[in-house]
Amino acid sequence: MSNANSNDCHLAILSLKRLQLARAKLKASSRTSALLSGFAMIAMVELQITSQVPAGLLITFTACTTLLVSIHMLALMISTCILPNLEAVASISSYEHGLIAVHESPHERLRFCIELAWSFSTVFGIFLFLIELAMLCWVKLWDIQSGKRAALMATIILIPIGIIFIGFAVHFYHALVTHKFERTKQNYQELEFLVNQLSNNDNHNTSNRNEIPLNEFHHRPSSPTISLPNHQKFTSDSSPRSTNDAIVSSI
Repeated sequence: MSNANSNDCHLAILSLKRLQLARAKLKASSRTSALLSGFAMIAMVELQITSQVPAGLLITFTACTTLLVSIHMLALMISTCILPNLEAVASISSYEHGLIAVHESPHERLRFCIELAWSFSTVFGIFLFLIELAMLCWVKLWDIQSGKRAALMATIILIPIGIIFIGFAVHFYHALVTHKFERTKQNYQELEFLVNQLSNNDNHNTSNRNEIPLNEFHHRPSSPTISLPNHQKFTSDSSPRSTNDAIVSSI
């Protein structure tokens, strides 16, 4: 019973940890999406576009801005819908009550949506923001003297930054997946050890219950003895004649 209670408590602690992680991801996703989508909308509205800008550049800039705002709005919508349900459970101050109420949180069932919002906001959203910045430089500086050189310089600077960003994202997610795999493997080994220990205890208890009747059969209590005044003893297995003779002789 104690092992079962400890296992339930351990699972509740892991679920509470995942709840806090999902809560932090949604908070970061909502802040990042609101900031970057707002910047993209302001840049598109306030930008003064001349007729000298090529049509292909304008189409690319418009598509990038629309995709950027749409992805961040989707991440913001997911965060806004799920985060209040997580906050209601995570805001419980008591540790014991938090372990009990953690099963009421939908973070386990909505894990895919949470990871989707996190990926849209941090990976795809920031990468599209870098492309948006390069497109903005080309559109804004196209008809200015030496503006094309300035836009080309901005693009050259953004290319290694984008490569570093992609490399960091791949390395980070690879390290995170490796860490989760090692933790899952360790938890599986611990659970396997507990299952083996419980099975050994059950087998030991079963063998003890089977040995009890044999022990009682081999260790039968001896026949009671009767003490006589002259210190003569006889057993209950003795014959009635010998018993009477012993009593008469004692009198």
